Amino acid sequence: MALETWLIKVKTALSQKKPLFSSSKPKRVAVLSFEMANVMSKLLHLWQSLSDASVVRLRNDAVALEGVRKLISNDESFLLSLAVAEFADSLRLVADSVSRLSQNCHDPSLRSFRRVFTEFANSGLDPHGWTLTTPKDIEAKHRKLQHYVALTATLHKEIDALTLLESAFKKALLGNNNTDAKKLHDLQHKIFWQKQEVKNLKERSLWNKSFDSVVLLLARFVFTVLARFKVVFGIGHSSVPFLSRSLSSVYPSDHQNPISNPCSSVSGPLKRSKLDEENEDSGRGFFESNCKVLNMKKDGESDTLGASGLALHYANLVMVLEKMIKSPQLVGLDARDDLYGMLPSSIRACLRGRLRGVGLSACDDHVLAGEWREALGRILGWLGPLAHNMIKWQSERSYEQQNSLVPKTNVLLLQTLFFANKEKTEAAITELLVGLNYVWRFEREMTAKALFECTKFNGLIACTNPLN
Repeated sequence: MALETWLIKVKTALSQKKPLFSSSKPKRVAVLSFEMANVMSKLLHLWQSLSDASVVRLRNDAVALEGVRKLISNDESFLLSLAVAEFADSLRLVADSVSRLSQNCHDPSLRSFRRVFTEFANSGLDPHGWTLTTPKDIEAKHRKLQHYVALTATLHKEIDALTLLESAFKKALLGNNNTDAKKLHDLQHKIFWQKQEVKNLKERSLWNKSFDSVVLLLARFVFTVLARFKVVFGIGHSSVPFLSRSLSSVYPSDHQNPISNPCSSVSGPLKRSKLDEENEDSGRGFFESNCKVLNMKKDGESDTLGASGLALHYANLVMVLEKMIKSPQLVGLDARDDLYGMLPSSIRACLRGRLRGVGLSACDDHVLAGEWREALGRILGWLGPLAHNMIKWQSERSYEQQNSLVPKTNVLLLQTLFFANKEKTEAAITELLVGLNYVWRFEREMTAKALFECTKFNGLIACTNPLN
């Protein structure tokens, strides 16, 4: 009887294509812990970007920037659609990373993360209940993500330190046969304790966790971030009242009670353009419809600096002009030539047209020079922040920063020159160049005049000196 029961078990195991007496352990994250921590860091940054305070800053600062209004658009709903597109694209990239990592999981539901997440984004269905629904759960998972990011960052640092110690030990062995034995012993001692530190951190950090547990944590927070994103920008309907309830303190206005209507807290203040609503009604996927405006402006289907590939170059040009305008008396002829070399043909042509017929002499017109300085200051006041933000945005997304565990700051493409109208931006830069040309010549003429007067005065003294 016992033999018959055993044979039945063997037959069942073979039919299910599972190894007999399997004792396989869940796959550990190991070296992929650094990639996972980076994904966690980006997810935490996205969550922070959707906080009440960040939403207020988006409305009061980013969208209201004078440079944004002058060079991009004065239509608030369109500007918000750009912010929506960038948030959606960032969340899509994070979800793609989670989907790729989920293929290492044992749980079939986690391996199908991409399909489940896409369904949740498009229809709001959450078959596994991955969306966090209470403040307590969200806070607990938030702290856990922060803890893992910090531990993994420390692990990375200690592994680097261990590598340096081992390299120093090898050099000491190979470099000289007369190497001090005490020095070798000390290095060995340091390496031993450094290995213990690394081992301890591996056990406590993501390194020693199973893929299933970490991916599930990521999946639940990605779902929660998407739910919050929909609430903040009034997209679809939220099934999680808590995610919208906190916004009632941000916009205590004439709008409906956000608790009774989860989307009402933002549908007024953060109203999107009609284009977004039409896209959703046309049956497009969530990310396809909400990222459309961003893709159009990245793929050259517009007259923006980003589409023409000039955003970063013009940002650097504005920063050079900013330095020259602050100290025009320090600008030499070589610097002027270098500046001219930075100008694209379109700005050169416009500049030649503006300077045609203008005399070479700035004369002794202090009033006009003062007016030009004031005008240059006004232009830099609204153009400068967009240029600085462009440089900052680019540096944060460099290869090194992309693989960094340090959270990024809240600079959106909306706050840079990326979406700026090319013609308007070039007109503003040309105005800076014309003004700088006048102020520079004025400073040079005043300096030359002062030197001439000084030389003349010194010569007069020399002529009347009885000792000569």
